[in-house]
Order: sequence, then structure tokens, then C-alpha cells
Amino acid sequence: MNPKLLIFDWDGTLCDSLSRISYCVVLAAEENGFVLSKSIDPKEVIGLGLFESFQTLFDKASNEEVTAMCTSYSRNFIKLDNDPSPFFDGALDALNDLKKAGYHLAIATGKSRKGLERALLAKKLNSFFDASRCSDETASKPNPLMLFEILDEIDILPEHAIMIGDTVYDLEMATNAGIHSIGVNYGAHNPERFKKYRPLFCVDRISDIKILLKTII
Repeated sequence: MNPKLLIFDWDGTLCDSLSRISYCVVLAAEENGFVLSKSIDPKEVIGLGLFESFQTLFDKASNEEVTAMCTSYSRNFIKLDNDPSPFFDGALDALNDLKKAGYHLAIATGKSRKGLERALLAKKLNSFFDASRCSDETASKPNPLMLFEILDEIDILPEHAIMIGDTVYDLEMATNAGIHSIGVNYGAHNPERFKKYRPLFCVDRISDIKILLKTII
């Protein structure tokens, strides 16, 4: 392998925002007369686009009801986002190290474009990444379209790219795009579920990626 492009998921991979997202999902449902079953963990849909997330959780809801929940979610999340969710320990240093090492860096996220831009601005990273795609401007994960668009924008072949994420949606999307993947063990989904997608490896810390990349070059 000769990896040149590293594509990161945002929530649950770089940003420690899973609890905040889960809280806003439950609150948005309740505000619109829906109650999430106690047997369902809202983290299960993190990584999907917002509309697809509520559609998955409440499959009997109409499109209008799903849209209303999306509106409630966005309103509540923006209020909380005045205090931005932190990066996981070592994530920012790892990104800087990878950039200094010459890798192209990109983001593929289930966030909205406004949400990602707000987060990047808060982290002072608004010009840091070479490309990014959000679920409200392309197809939701695990459809590979956002990865294809990133590859085209940076002009990188699939065999030279790696997707890094914390959910099966990230790894399935990578598989669908014909690119390699790396799983992180600390995010929304149990890493045991990653095996079917055959990631290059799974990491306990984002800072481990730079070291492990050297083993596949």
C-alpha cells in the first residue's frame, strides 16, 4: 500500500460528542410525541444522516414527523454547541502529525454542512482539511458517494485512501467504495461488529494511527 489520503469520520472518531448527540435525539423525539424504546441505543444511528437516523429509529413515522424531529434536534444541538464538544485525547496532535507527514486529510461525516463548519471554526480548523463531505449535501452513509466525491476532488485513487471511523456505517461505506478502512474502538459501535468489513486494523487511540500506518507501507 501507498496511502496518501486519510478520510476521518467526525463524531465518535475525532470528536467526543456521542452523549450530546444521543441526548438531543431522545429530546427531539419526545418534543414531537415519540418515545425511544429503552431497548434501542440512540448511538446505533450515529453516523447516518439526520433524516435517515430518525427514519431508522422511528420507521412508522411519516416524512413530516421525521422532518419535525430533525428540526427539533438541530435547534437543541445548536444551543448545546455553544460549548463545543471536545476532541478525544490526542486527536488534534495526531491530525497535525499526519499532516506534517504529508498525508492529505479529509472529513466524511453524518453532520450537516452548517454543523461541521461550526465545529471546524470552534476548533480553528476551518482551512485544515483538504476536502469534506456532509450528509445533507450528498448521500448518507453507507452509500459510498461522499467518498467518491472526496477522491475526485483531491484526485486520489481508491487504493491510496483509507477511511477511519467508529461505526459500521463508516466501514461499510469504505467497503462499498473499494477503499481500505481503520476502525476505532472507543466510539458508537462495538468493534466486534467491524470484523465483517475487514479493516486494516482497529485502534484504541487515534494517536496510534501514525505508528501503525508505517507497518503497511
